[in-house]
Amino acid sequence: MLGRRRKFKSARIDSLVGHQTEMHGDLKFTGGLHVDGIIRGNVFADDESQSLLTLSENGTIEGEVKVPNIILNGVVIGDVHARNHIELAPNARVTGNVYYTLIEMAMGAEVNGNLVHGGVASEQALQFEDAADFSLAK
Repeated sequence: MLGRRRKFKSARIDSLVGHQTEMHGDLKFTGGLHVDGIIRGNVFADDESQSLLTLSENGTIEGEVKVPNIILNGVVIGDVHARNHIELAPNARVTGNVYYTLIEMAMGAEVNGNLVHGGVASEQALQFEDAADFSLAK
């Protein structure tokens, strides 16, 4: 597991939401996104296999999150869909369901919702992706 952790921590950051930034609306990205500020809206990754969201202990997302690889150490109010891997660090707080394939959870991390593994997670993520594509196409 340590090898995977190093892989994600050394991932390139293509986009940054800074500490004093508050964003309203949905965010769709490719590559690496690091959030230190507040996002009030849904967060989607364009690239299904390699995209990584890193939410710092200062970061907050109020909305649905659908990203293949996620490292959370902040607050998410909404469901989280991690198709490949999710790491919940000690300061992670999720109010909503977490859909995952592989999960790492540190002591102190908190999920106020359901943890849903595997086939159900993939099915839910695909349904969510179809709904998101439909709403973005308008």
